[in-house]
Amino acid sequence: MKSLVTRRACLLALATSLVCAAPCFGQDRSFLWKATGPQGSVYLVGSVHMLTRDYYPLSPALETAYKESDLLVEELDLAKLPNYDASTQEQRFTAEGVIDGKTYAVPKDWGTTGFVYNSKSMPQKPASWKEFWDLAQNEATGRAMVHDYQLTTIGNALKYYGYSFNSNDEKELGEAEKLLIAAKPHLFGINSDYKPSLISGDAWMSVCWTGDATQLQRDMPEMLYVLAKEGGEIWSDFYAIPKGAPNIEAAYALIDFLLTPEINAKEVAAHGYPSTDSRTNKLVPKEMLENPILYPAAEALSPLEFGAAATLVNPLRAEIMARFKSA
Repeated sequence: MKSLVTRRACLLALATSLVCAAPCFGQDRSFLWKATGPQGSVYLVGSVHMLTRDYYPLSPALETAYKESDLLVEELDLAKLPNYDASTQEQRFTAEGVIDGKTYAVPKDWGTTGFVYNSKSMPQKPASWKEFWDLAQNEATGRAMVHDYQLTTIGNALKYYGYSFNSNDEKELGEAEKLLIAAKPHLFGINSDYKPSLISGDAWMSVCWTGDATQLQRDMPEMLYVLAKEGGEIWSDFYAIPKGAPNIEAAYALIDFLLTPEINAKEVAAHGYPSTDSRTNKLVPKEMLENPILYPAAEALSPLEFGAAATLVNPLRAEIMARFKSA
């Protein structure tokens, strides 16, 4: 079965009652664990955003686990999710959860990856990734941050040249690496936990996700969020149930509760990430619906790309990120 690929995934390992967990196959450098309980075994694969070339090909332990696993997540019985209505979902956010007509995950929320800047500290009004990277090396030197995440950091460096966010072309990646290496001495930090530095004023500008931008602007109106004109990333989060979870009914109950429009609307109001459900959107406060950070105009969304599986696992991109961080 083709693996389920999403930009970000919320896998709910609900009430699995696992007895023990241990790294597979001794001390091998593996991000694979095997958890054993009275009803069987579950393989746990760590979330890895970058690997160096020496991890490829993947270890026999991981390949064996995949071969022994019929599925990584359960096919969902939508009859047990009465609060999920596919007809009220924005279709672009449901496709990755459906494979060969079977539903394995349902959307939680969605968002974009742009950049945020402090308009009090920066009189410039950057509107593109080219301006972001140029400012980072000049007027905002020592004040800019990027994610510790190859998908977005390399992707947005590629956008500087007008290339695809998902490009795996060696020449294009080489140009992106040169930009990253040139910018490295000028950056305040490479960290996906960028909000504290922006709030303190140590950083003025950072690559940023939707919800963080919403929260930052709510507390500091001078923080402005930009979806760069060249494009960038759009993504969605999903709920799924790991294969073999013994408390599946509890998992269904929780997911269904969280998908209740009234509950989902409270969640949106709390974390600032938009819902994929039109029923929820009718309950979200008007000021949030009109906030272009949460619900950008269609023309701002059109050049954005979903992260691709081949992009996430490309060893060359992992190497580039490692060289960038160690430069």
